[in-house]
Amino acid sequence: MSIVSREQVDILCITAHPDDVEISMAGTVLHHVAMGRTVGLVDLTAGELGTRGTPEIREKEAEAAATVLGVRFRYQLGMADGFFSVDETHLLKVLQAIRAHRPRVVLTNAVSDRHPDHGRGAELVARAAFLSGLRRIETSIDGERQEAWRPTAVWHAVQDRWIDPDVVVDITPFWSKKEEALRCFRSQFHDPASTEPVSPISRPDFLPFLEGRAREMGRLIGTTFGEGFTSARPPGVRDLTVLD
Repeated sequence: MSIVSREQVDILCITAHPDDVEISMAGTVLHHVAMGRTVGLVDLTAGELGTRGTPEIREKEAEAAATVLGVRFRYQLGMADGFFSVDETHLLKVLQAIRAHRPRVVLTNAVSDRHPDHGRGAELVARAAFLSGLRRIETSIDGERQEAWRPTAVWHAVQDRWIDPDVVVDITPFWSKKEEALRCFRSQFHDPASTEPVSPISRPDFLPFLEGRAREMGRLIGTTFGEGFTSARPPGVRDLTVLD
């Protein structure tokens, strides 16, 4: 699938699978949308190798979740689930998306995780974000030349495996809305009536695990719920007195 929007956004979430955003950063998306920031979502793959559901079902679920999150757009780049690589072809696809939307901030997968697509997707997106700022790399969409653009920051979510966060976003006011977005992916999570094989995220204890993780992150900053992120470089601040 090609880039279907050129709308510029403040934050661009680029993740490996439909539901990665909802699992790891939906509260952060909701928080920034409520602040008036514009957010767009790009899924690298359709999640076609998933244990449950089908690509068609997951696409509909992803669209429903995007409506709950209030984002400006969501589309897939059509990469092969489980088999995409950090190579020139895939880097250029992500680079084109970054240049199309010119985000200030990119949110992406964990640097290392249970699912190998997460770490590989994290590397792919981080490298593409850097290369996107190099003017000698020429790209175009529909024959129109793109200008170089480098996001100010790339943040990696904390997903299945615990990683000490560099920053935690307070998502307490948005926890119930995050749960609503998660419930859009009915094919992926626990359903006692389902006859499909059990996956790590369809176990009855997975959603309670996500709540526990969010509570643990929130506890780090003195709130009820939080989502943690890491960065390759420390964030800069202009005023230490405004930090929570």
